[in-house]
Amino acid sequence: MNRIKGARRGWLRNAALAVLSAGLLASGTANAQSAPKEVRIGFQKYGTLVILKARGTLEKRLAEKGIEVKWTEFPFGPPLLEAINLGSLDVGTVGEAPPIFAQAAGADLVYIGYEPAAPAAEALLVPKDSPLRSVAELKGKRVAVAKGSNANYLLVKLLENAGLKYGDVEVSYLAPADARAAFESGRVAAWSIWDPFYASAEKQLGARVLADGKGAVANHQYYLASRAFAEKHPDIVTILIEEIDRVDQWGAQNPKEVAKFIAPLIGVDLPIAETAAGRLGYGIKPVTPAVIAAQQSIADRFFELKLVPKQIRVSDALPREVRR
Repeated sequence: MNRIKGARRGWLRNAALAVLSAGLLASGTANAQSAPKEVRIGFQKYGTLVILKARGTLEKRLAEKGIEVKWTEFPFGPPLLEAINLGSLDVGTVGEAPPIFAQAAGADLVYIGYEPAAPAAEALLVPKDSPLRSVAELKGKRVAVAKGSNANYLLVKLLENAGLKYGDVEVSYLAPADARAAFESGRVAAWSIWDPFYASAEKQLGARVLADGKGAVANHQYYLASRAFAEKHPDIVTILIEEIDRVDQWGAQNPKEVAKFIAPLIGVDLPIAETAAGRLGYGIKPVTPAVIAAQQSIADRFFELKLVPKQIRVSDALPREVRR
């Protein structure tokens, strides 16, 4: 078993470097003299990075190189990627939509990995006493969602699947905390949201699921780095990928333990953390052409809806030497 696990870690390392290094290591900048004093990582109340932070294994690995880890929490993906673009973060994790909005805004980012699909981890919610029973009934109603988030794309797809246009609903672009307040007060008829906010609304408010992501979206989580950081420190990126992989393998087998770790970290009750952890996708993989093609489809749809200012080529966010 240890041999299998070792082989898998070796495959991940080689695959990641195949994507990241075709010239990165050859640049000669990845050496001890250029090692950063700290690695700045952005995380959300969701995903493997929360678990990695709780377990502290990355800190131990990087301490051997004299590198500290600085963690910063973000309410959702777009501001996290903006921080990477502005140079105040090195690496972070977001959903499918935020990298598209970031690229359209001119951010120079690199995809370094992704997690398996988790379509059940986000949903379109209505209050427990709402008369609405189908997405089609949302026509003319107000819906809250964080702009540029995975839940934004979920809303697009669910409306399309129900035969509605995006303009058939009145969209209120709100960050999760503000959206919850609007949802509780009745100022919006529905809320498109992801875990653990989704699980929290279910457990605490009795919110009802109008539709989740199953059959509509993949809801992948992506790891991205600033291009400058990825090109200068591919060895650090590799260590990060290896530690994420170890945590993923542990988390997939121990969802209840995951919940115990993350509940105090993200400030939710244990039952909420257990529900959210059970809907996660575990198992980091290198980004492939098929994944990039799926991202391109999302980008094209956002452009058609004029939600992003320009058309982008998602493959531009791959390392220069392997762009397609």
